[in-house]
Amino acid sequence: MKAPFEPDSVLQELQAKGILPWNAELAGRRSGTTEGHVYLVTSGKKPGYVIKTDDPVSAALAERFLRSYAGSSLLPAFLYAAPDKAYYVYSYTPGTTYSGRGYKRTWLTMLTKGLLNHYRRLDDTDRWGYWATEPCGTWQEYLERGIDYARETIRDHLTSEDYLLMKVFAAKPPKGGGPEKFLLHGDCGVHNFVFQDEALAGVIDPCPAAGPVLYDFLYAFCSSPDDLSRETLLAAAAELEQEKPEEAELVEQMMIQLYCRIGTCLRHHPQDLPLYLEAWTYWKAAVAGV
Repeated sequence: MKAPFEPDSVLQELQAKGILPWNAELAGRRSGTTEGHVYLVTSGKKPGYVIKTDDPVSAALAERFLRSYAGSSLLPAFLYAAPDKAYYVYSYTPGTTYSGRGYKRTWLTMLTKGLLNHYRRLDDTDRWGYWATEPCGTWQEYLERGIDYARETIRDHLTSEDYLLMKVFAAKPPKGGGPEKFLLHGDCGVHNFVFQDEALAGVIDPCPAAGPVLYDFLYAFCSSPDDLSRETLLAAAAELEQEKPEEAELVEQMMIQLYCRIGTCLRHHPQDLPLYLEAWTYWKAAVAGV
């Protein structure tokens, strides 16, 4: 039976190990994943650290991601993981999520240069998709699962022709022999971005996946309903260094993410639906050449 997490005892242990300073104090618990919670830790009365509990597999993957890209200024510093992976510790990134993010073209470009261009290739031992819950044999299989899942929520908000078009896009073999596999953040959206003074300051809460860099890029682009324009998409995509898809492929892959995002919108923030449906109409017309 799993022992209960005792934050006060953990804090004392981390102080004894020299991982957290002597003046560190717990400043409350915040919501976390299904399996765990997030504890904010102050130092000198200022937020400085985060202790996050999670299931051992997810914690180990988050550690792998944060350690792999320690050179990125957008990621928190990974400080420690418990031997049993029951929790891990990283630096706190001050700022706000959702609000005060400024122009999408600006923060998406910052994300591309500051994190996505640092991504590293994986070998064939790592399965496509989310390793902890949804490993897949191919990337196309992973995309098709996402489309099918979104359709369950979308229902009659979009047509069956829209669904079938996304399945056609997902089944298309990428040019150049297929996508390369990278270590991805996996949940790379505005809900996990921290902003300061309308600039991107940090990316938190990885849910690591194995897939093409383009996935995280397009996930970020579609993660908010504002400025889902061709101009912003192309301008930010031009900064990608490891993947340079042609415009047609870029748009098709983006529309898959947009379709899935509409499903997510209906489940979690339906107030954004009108803007997403407007973007859907815009991009369908673009694909049709209108």
